[in-house]
Amino acid sequence: MIKENLNIGDRVCTVYSVDNAKVLLIQPVDDHDIEVLDSEVSYIEENAGMNFILAAFKINDWNNELSPWQAPPAFGKEGFGCGAGKTLEYVEDILIPQIIKKYALAEDIPIITGGYSLAALFSLWAIYSSDKFKACAAAFPSVWFPRWIEYSQNNSPKAEHIYLSLGDKEEKTKNKIMASVGECIKKQYEIQQNNGIDTILEWNEGNHFKDADIRTAKGFVWCVEHL
Repeated sequence: MIKENLNIGDRVCTVYSVDNAKVLLIQPVDDHDIEVLDSEVSYIEENAGMNFILAAFKINDWNNELSPWQAPPAFGKEGFGCGAGKTLEYVEDILIPQIIKKYALAEDIPIITGGYSLAALFSLWAIYSSDKFKACAAAFPSVWFPRWIEYSQNNSPKAEHIYLSLGDKEEKTKNKIMASVGECIKKQYEIQQNNGIDTILEWNEGNHFKDADIRTAKGFVWCVEHL
């Protein structure tokens, strides 16, 4: 694949492209994600069985740009903003059209959004807010986020396929908010099943801070296979 670092709109993007791509993958990333993108893309390439383009765009203010609404700190002193709407506007109005134009993709190419941790929650929220996406690869999503499960219960996703994953040690923490993640992910999965969504909940060994690249890649592969 060809790897390019581009300025698209006001953001830095890393794009992996190949001729005759049949699906477009969109992923919000931070500095650590960028460091392991090569590994993630290699895993997808080896396992997806379909030509794809992955466009990863840099998030500068993680707790604000990926958060759908304001919330108090879950740990530390930094709370959450409400910048997800503006981020989604960038994806819909700038990133996707420019990627389609630059790489001469079909206007109706299937688009999958995905990410890790809070980027995964953003991707889940995006498929409730937009009809641009066929599938969502939510690896270790922050479904503990205040009022998220209530929102999920009261709204319907527009995507047809949703991948969820979590670590089996994730909920074993003294932080009460974070400790709820196990029950929250099970509830999220149940809600999706009840909505007739093609979905899976995959459990991984370990806690949150391990193999984010492969865990995210597995989600994208599942989504590609289920298009």
